Amino acid sequence: MDYDWSAADLAFRDEVRAFLDAKLTPELRRAGRSATSVYPDHEASMEWQHILHERGWAAPHWPVEHGGCDWSLTQHYIFHRELTLAGAPPLSPMGIRMVAPAIIAFGTPEQKAFYLPRILTREVFFCQGYSEPEAGSDLASLTMAAVDDGDDFVCTGSKIWTTHATEANWIFCLVRTAKTGKKQQGITFLLIDMTAPGIEIRPLVMTSGEQVQNQVFFDNVRVPKANVLGRVDEGWTVAKYLLVHERGGAAAPWLQVMAQDIAEAAAAQPGPDGNALIDDPLFANRLADARIRTEVLEVLEYRTISAMAQGRDPGPASSLLKILATELSQQLTELALDAAGPLGRAYQPHATAPGGPVADYTPPTDGYHSGADWQAVAPLRYFNDRAGSIYAGSNEIQRNILAKAALGL
Repeated sequence: MDYDWSAADLAFRDEVRAFLDAKLTPELRRAGRSATSVYPDHEASMEWQHILHERGWAAPHWPVEHGGCDWSLTQHYIFHRELTLAGAPPLSPMGIRMVAPAIIAFGTPEQKAFYLPRILTREVFFCQGYSEPEAGSDLASLTMAAVDDGDDFVCTGSKIWTTHATEANWIFCLVRTAKTGKKQQGITFLLIDMTAPGIEIRPLVMTSGEQVQNQVFFDNVRVPKANVLGRVDEGWTVAKYLLVHERGGAAAPWLQVMAQDIAEAAAAQPGPDGNALIDDPLFANRLADARIRTEVLEVLEYRTISAMAQGRDPGPASSLLKILATELSQQLTELALDAAGPLGRAYQPHATAPGGPVADYTPPTDGYHSGADWQAVAPLRYFNDRAGSIYAGSNEIQRNILAKAALGL
């Protein structure tokens, strides 16, 4: 397998770099590099989406007829890699990367015509309603009820860990429409207007202090049956399709950038013996192990791209990549916290670009913070990344998928 870029690929890379040099402002770069989790500052993310949409690059993976780009899989990978290397703030995945492909695959012509262009223009901003207090990794145990009532479903229950629910005006939900058969049956995929009467949002404070996650309560919320995506009682099929998009992606470039930043910081940070931390054998070995693993991850991402480009099913690759990427991210955030030293222990959210408001925190009036920005980011990113092996299907669940699909267990 040849992993070298072709001349056309290199020309495309240069085109992307020129665009980023021209359009990615210092403020947007800072928002990307100072993000404390996978969710950057909301306003910066929306501004960057507007810029990308003007260029026609906000959703390049969509079909061309819906606003996507006629790119090869290699070009898609290069594009996302260059965005990461340049420090661009990521776009919210819930609309463009997650529910939109499901709408394209399962939606009616009317649903596609309404939602897709509005997702691109930011007029429609989705959040995800999957997990419930008693249904997380075992998502099929969900109980939020949707009762048939003529042209509507009447929804009652709650969803939890709902990212950016306070910013969203739509939510895609899995709801229980029947209780017969296997628990994966009788689940329906609904698109719900967040302005509908009976919806209440309660923010949840994360260990980082950010209010990005929420619990959403539904009290007899009426939802038109026209908002069903796919077939009634067959929402699990839609959900599985969507999860492939949630778990996939190009994680290796982001992790490589993180590892390089840590190496540079450790070269300037004193270690236990007073010399540079990067010269401490224990730290150096841990960092080298992580960097080697990021290279392995990139090769696996290349292999997945190659398989898909040849029309082959990559199989359970999304589960494998999700495990490796999230556990590597946790490993690197531990190293970043070590490299940040004592100044990295200070709680200084105002020096970062968090994904939501920070509870019970008043920044200094003069904006002062000790150390460099990255030292303030390190502890918050560490706390946020603890959830990486849980969200999008816990890594234990992903290992079960691999055991069944790859090993036949």
